Amino acid sequence: MKRTFIKDIRAGDKLKEIFLVSEKSLAYSQKGLPYLNIKLKDKSGEISAKVWENALEIDNACQKGELALVTCWASAYRGMTQLTIVEMKKVPIEEVALEDFFPTIKGNIEEMYAELLAFADSIEDGFLRELLHRFLDDEQIAKSFKRSPAAKAMHHTALGGLLEHTLAVTRILAELARLYPDLRRDLLISGGILHDIGKIKELSAAALVDYTTEGRLIGHVVIGLEMLDEKLALLENFPPPLAIELRHILLSHHGEFEFGSPKRPKTKEALLIHQVDDLDAKLSAFDEHIEGDNSDSEWTTYHRLLERYLYKGSD
Repeated sequence: MKRTFIKDIRAGDKLKEIFLVSEKSLAYSQKGLPYLNIKLKDKSGEISAKVWENALEIDNACQKGELALVTCWASAYRGMTQLTIVEMKKVPIEEVALEDFFPTIKGNIEEMYAELLAFADSIEDGFLRELLHRFLDDEQIAKSFKRSPAAKAMHHTALGGLLEHTLAVTRILAELARLYPDLRRDLLISGGILHDIGKIKELSAAALVDYTTEGRLIGHVVIGLEMLDEKLALLENFPPPLAIELRHILLSHHGEFEFGSPKRPKTKEALLIHQVDDLDAKLSAFDEHIEGDNSDSEWTTYHRLLERYLYKGSD
């Protein structure tokens, strides 16, 4: 069990602890001697580290994205705490709790997934209800859904973030369906649950959260469409017009071409799912940036993706 977290490390500490290797590069001094620049990570933050001795041997011991048992000591360098590593040994991922190395969502994952299943059960259309259960009752899909982040950096980046985001979108859509009774609730709920389903294959949270090869080459929009088509092929007599509208929702949920959307929304349900998806993602991005800003200012640092400073408030 992990005992020391990065946020608690102080200059002068000597420790032997497990960390995630988030960056690692080999360099050479002016005298031609090899050394390593490393960044180590756990759920509390990230810290820089150096390897001055036995750099080549330690370089081969562990790679970026792997977990390592690190023997090191901490010192102050330019106002920051930095580690000097003397030994590093790879640790199998099965031997650790990933929750020690990644932030996790605050809600109860099993209860949240049960609520998502309840939304699926509330669908009146038998075809859509069976389709949703083909996804949600699949053990491998359920396992990935409960664990995956919704994005690498922008929003809902914690373990379980995809479930948190999907449930939030579905809840909002259910309320909007009540306020706008002309909208097709069954299609809204189905699209809300499935709109980001491709992310369980786009992102990998095995150790370091990153894009899979499939995610980089194809992306979650097309991956999700392929997954949908696979499930639809298992259902007899699924209405073709309904299948087309659901496929359109997945293809258009990013809204605009410049945001990676193959199609722009052309039904009210598709438009609403896009807007709610964007709303929840941006609210999460606000929260994560504000919570991660440690300055005493009323304003955060500049958010590169949102392209603005965020107001934290005067209190």
